[in-house]
Amino acid sequence: MLFNDPVFLFAFLPIALIASYAARALFGRAGALATLVLASIIFYGWWNPVYLPLLGGLAVFNFVLARFIVKERSKAAEGLATALTIFGVTVDLGALAWFKYTDFFIGTMNVAIGTSWTLLHIVLPLGISFFTFQKIAYLVDARRGEVEPHSFLEYCFFVMFFPQLIAGPIVHHKEIFSQTHEKNAFRFDLSNISVGLTIFLIGLFKKVVIADNLAPLVSHAFGAAAGPEPMGFLLAWQGMAAYTLQLYFDFSGYSDMAIGASRMFGIRLPLNFDSPYQSASIIEFWRRWHMTLSRFLRDYLYIGLGGNRHGRVRRYFNLMATMTLGGLWHGAAWTFVIWGFLHGLALIVNHAWRAVFPRRIGAWWSLAIARLATLLFVALAWVPFRAPSLEAAGHLLKGLVTLPDAGEWRQMPFALLALIVAVAGLWLVPNTQQWLANYRPAYNYGLKEHEQDKPLLIKTLWSPGTRQAVLVGLFAALSFLSLQRVSEFLYFQF
Repeated sequence: MLFNDPVFLFAFLPIALIASYAARALFGRAGALATLVLASIIFYGWWNPVYLPLLGGLAVFNFVLARFIVKERSKAAEGLATALTIFGVTVDLGALAWFKYTDFFIGTMNVAIGTSWTLLHIVLPLGISFFTFQKIAYLVDARRGEVEPHSFLEYCFFVMFFPQLIAGPIVHHKEIFSQTHEKNAFRFDLSNISVGLTIFLIGLFKKVVIADNLAPLVSHAFGAAAGPEPMGFLLAWQGMAAYTLQLYFDFSGYSDMAIGASRMFGIRLPLNFDSPYQSASIIEFWRRWHMTLSRFLRDYLYIGLGGNRHGRVRRYFNLMATMTLGGLWHGAAWTFVIWGFLHGLALIVNHAWRAVFPRRIGAWWSLAIARLATLLFVALAWVPFRAPSLEAAGHLLKGLVTLPDAGEWRQMPFALLALIVAVAGLWLVPNTQQWLANYRPAYNYGLKEHEQDKPLLIKTLWSPGTRQAVLVGLFAALSFLSLQRVSEFLYFQF
């Protein structure tokens, strides 16, 4: 079931809200938890019930194993805690590898050593990349003794809660258990409804009005890149720019909808995006883009490899390994590996530059240049990320430096104006959490964070009122008018 599907919007979500509030009133927190776990199972099974045993089986396996890990930690020399953790992580990664990378491995072997093994064409279960990382973090933290007491029902809610189940944010157990333990958890709250619905409708607008209308431009350009004909200058730049915008508005739209839907049930999810295209460096970009994935890669892979504790060369190796594996996590193709490698290389260059030139950016023009350079690199790196093959990526990149023909020169002013307007919007207009900062719109965002990074334009904060209701109603109306064609979110394929 998709967040932009009328079945979800006008049936599933309202019914789930009414049922959870009723269960909370009649049976307390446990009743609300059970109702939401059941709703999440229905939500996931709507896509393909065949994979429900996988979702439930991995949940039971990790919960039981974590109990054994905690028990072993209390023994002399911590018993088998480490061995059990390694076993659990291996099983989780093994499940992910089987579904996501088996055909990639077979295809690579066929090319590398000339075998002719048949591809299995395994269907990738929705959300497996995301809920696998959640479970791994949970096991590792159980080994570290950092998981607070909780019931099996709370655990199921943590790993199955439908707003974040399919494509994140990748929620940490501390963020969920700290809220499910609250005395007033899951009670009806009009403020939660109004704030959550506002965030949800902003996300829906991003997806169906902006991202989906950019999709044809992207498909046309990258389809042409996969063909034999030379790529024109404008078509190549149109494809790269349109995909840069489409991916952001599609995924940040999903994240807003996840955060908004969750807030309606009284649960705050963490941010996943914080205006990443305003970043003045690649280091800053990865603090703002897919923030919960960045957090996982940092805490459970980069630091696990040694982080920056063993000298500069080892630090750079760890950065490259983390980003390359992060690229492979996104998809079983060499295009994603190349994308991860490029970002790893950029992070190394960025850190090396800061080691030599530690001064911060000062003047507005130097900040603008840094932002433009960062955005250009990110956009260029999106080309192999989106391209169906490395050959197609090379074809489009070559088009970017092809001399425009006479017709393209005539179209250049309009294309340049559209690009300027798009970049100005990304840099100047407040993002969702900045607009709703008064109401702590996310687990890790409130007025304090807003003061540290204020928007450059439209500094008025959201509050319940007629003008805000009219604006959000306009978002909703435009979104509902665009629901004739329901499209999947881009990150569902990862």
